[in-house]
Amino acid sequence: MKSVKVNIFDKQKNCKLPTGTRLLIRRACNATLIYENFLEAAEIDVTLVNDEQIRELNKLHRNINSSTDVLSFPLGENGRYDINHETGAYMLGDIVISVEHAFAQAELYGHTIQREIAFLTVHSMLHLLGYDHVNGGLEEATMFEKQEEILKELGHAIVK
Repeated sequence: MKSVKVNIFDKQKNCKLPTGTRLLIRRACNATLIYENFLEAAEIDVTLVNDEQIRELNKLHRNINSSTDVLSFPLGENGRYDINHETGAYMLGDIVISVEHAFAQAELYGHTIQREIAFLTVHSMLHLLGYDHVNGGLEEATMFEKQEEILKELGHAIVK
């Protein structure tokens, strides 16, 4: 696999993330690309925000005036992506994670914040690669199955 650049921007001050969170996000991005046989050079931006910041983005881009856990902003469509002409890397898009939401969901579901951050990153990466679950059915089942397989490879599978 060619180089993958994951730019991470922490724009929230509400929650202290555990040591290793940035590495985990990078590993989750890489694992998703490997699982999907995306072997080209790639760039992804991941921004960590609070609930108010993600609510504003959700309202601006989706006309939904509430916070959410993660937003995905793909730069490609139908497998075609913008290219950074300086590096030759495919620019896959932006991931925005609400750290406050992630902590709340980790507590709600009884797992670690690391597992939640890994899940949200993998989920969003699949969106950047063209997967969706809005219509349910086979499309949703396929996406969720891939998520769990990738999380298992990262050591963050759901324990039943």
